[in-house]
Amino acid sequence: MAARPSWKGFIRLSLVSVPVEAYTASATSNEIHLRQLHRECNTPINYRKVCPIHGELQADDIVSGYEYAKGQFVIVDPNEMDQMRTEAEKSVLIDGFVEPGSVDPIYWSGKNYYLVPQGTAGARPYALLHRGMVDEERHAVAKVTMFGREHVVLLRPMNGLIVMSSLSFTNLVKQPDEFMDKIESPQISNEEIKLARTLIHASEIEKLDLTEYKDHYAEKLHELIDAKVAGQQIVAPAESEPPKVIDLMDALKQSLAQAQGKAEPEKKKMAPSARGRGERKQAKRKSG
Repeated sequence: MAARPSWKGFIRLSLVSVPVEAYTASATSNEIHLRQLHRECNTPINYRKVCPIHGELQADDIVSGYEYAKGQFVIVDPNEMDQMRTEAEKSVLIDGFVEPGSVDPIYWSGKNYYLVPQGTAGARPYALLHRGMVDEERHAVAKVTMFGREHVVLLRPMNGLIVMSSLSFTNLVKQPDEFMDKIESPQISNEEIKLARTLIHASEIEKLDLTEYKDHYAEKLHELIDAKVAGQQIVAPAESEPPKVIDLMDALKQSLAQAQGKAEPEKKKMAPSARGRGERKQAKRKSG
């Protein structure tokens, strides 16, 4: 099934307008949703929307309202809100450009969208905006109204596309100052610092490949459900020993040894070819 756009509008930079469609970047989740059941009979628990006066209601019977006084409501229709928004409010309004990394990841909400041009009319200004951000190594900070809410977003070029990532407003993110009283300032020796830096360097990932990371919890949950459906007995895995509390210096040294040990197989793989080169050189000298 072809992907459907979640939103249509414009990217606006000053007098430049780029017609775009937004497609969610989230793939279909393999998350398992567990239902709540009555313990005695395994009957699913229902959650009904009930009016104390008229009983159970259907979705079409429900509207949104704001309680402006005790027991007094005013009905707010989403269509009325759409009529009040101007064309500018239906656009991604770019405020300006920033260097990559200017936005701390703590403000990222996790909602991402691919913005693609609408038709041939949007192809040229879209490509121009994308090329400009790539050449200048800049991301764009913008505002957009989507799904009945205003969002602050970050636009960035990625593989020929423009990606729009929703950010959290500062008032919705707890600041580090709230937790500073829980942080101590212990004395750290130069040797400990040196070992820690060496461990970090030895554990460096040259090229990150996120495809190597899997949701093992979801996989195990699938296995558990399949086993239960098949009537198999569930056997708990053998418990591993809890980590021992050891001296910090010893822990650093042991961790460094393990990290460096991972590189040993690569060195051993090179050994045969190195020996082969040496043997060929010796044979060459003998023949000469």
